[in-house]
Amino acid sequence: MADIVFENITKSFGDTTVVDEMNLTIKDGSFTVIVGPSGCGKSTTLRMIAGLEKQTSGNIFIGGRCVNETAPGKRDIAMVFQNYALYPTMTVRGNIEFGLVNKKVPKAERQALIQDICDIVGLTPFLDKKPQSLSGGQRQRVALARAMVKKPSVFILDEPLSNLDAKLRGQMRTELVQLHQRLGTTFVYVTHDQVEAMSMGDEIVLMDKGVIQQADTPMKVYHQPRNVFTAEFIGTPAMNIFPIEDLASSLSDIPKKTAFVGFRPEYGMLSTEMNADHSITMISELITVEPLGSETIYQFKSGRQSFYVKTFLSPVHTSHRLMVHVPKSRLYFFDVKGERVISGIEQSNVSLDQEMPLVAERA
Repeated sequence: MADIVFENITKSFGDTTVVDEMNLTIKDGSFTVIVGPSGCGKSTTLRMIAGLEKQTSGNIFIGGRCVNETAPGKRDIAMVFQNYALYPTMTVRGNIEFGLVNKKVPKAERQALIQDICDIVGLTPFLDKKPQSLSGGQRQRVALARAMVKKPSVFILDEPLSNLDAKLRGQMRTELVQLHQRLGTTFVYVTHDQVEAMSMGDEIVLMDKGVIQQADTPMKVYHQPRNVFTAEFIGTPAMNIFPIEDLASSLSDIPKKTAFVGFRPEYGMLSTEMNADHSITMISELITVEPLGSETIYQFKSGRQSFYVKTFLSPVHTSHRLMVHVPKSRLYFFDVKGERVISGIEQSNVSLDQEMPLVAERA
């Protein structure tokens, strides 16, 4: 096992900087998910860990050892790719065994190791089959088994579930989390999918334009976003963000420098009447209703602003004009640059185990 430390890492391609002055520690034994939109620098970050890309400046440490000049094959890392990269003419056994043969591992040791790994990932019945006869999930397990037999200090996984259908992705997410718990090895996982990030990682690194926006636990990223980008990227639907002038008449004790106010959709409450003193109230026009079984998503318009409310009940409101109430303790404040502003109103130190669970976001 090993921790990974990025020390002032910059990566540029010509005049384009894709990772900018990154400082990051990935904890030993963690399941760390690097997430962000396309082009944010997450895959480049992964490739620098693997040694497939060399940083323009800065230092990378793996297990306390500087690996700036260390070849990819000597970094004690195993990588699982998006496209599996299996040899089509080899059996499952041959694909898993290939690296061990090249390392001249004795046959008896190879066979015992392959059997142990295949028992873990459920591939024993398929050892003599070729990749083309396997399902997408089974091919993914072959790629994982091939990485596992190396017994690396670090696993790095580059969007490994993106080619699977929705049901299989959900199943494989669970299997990967269980595999990590069993192995106890450092996992670094790259995805653009915030549901994967929230449901799998014990640490999330959210990137945009080559810069880390927030690195924290999933619950802190969700409930305590540091900026508007984080608030809008994590969560389905995203946090509702209003210019301060749209809500200023409903608020007192607004923190200085506030330019925007936000709230999560699940904290909007619906009624046909004005509400109590501890909430802001918006007279809103109902635009759409999405019943999703375990939850219902309403889209509203208030003044110039459209926004969402999520309830964990079947649709009960059909009136085209409703009152949307939001507890003042559930409001978030941001400055003109989109950075978080903490206020006396805001319940910034809410115990996370008392917060509304994120089951709906993971569905």
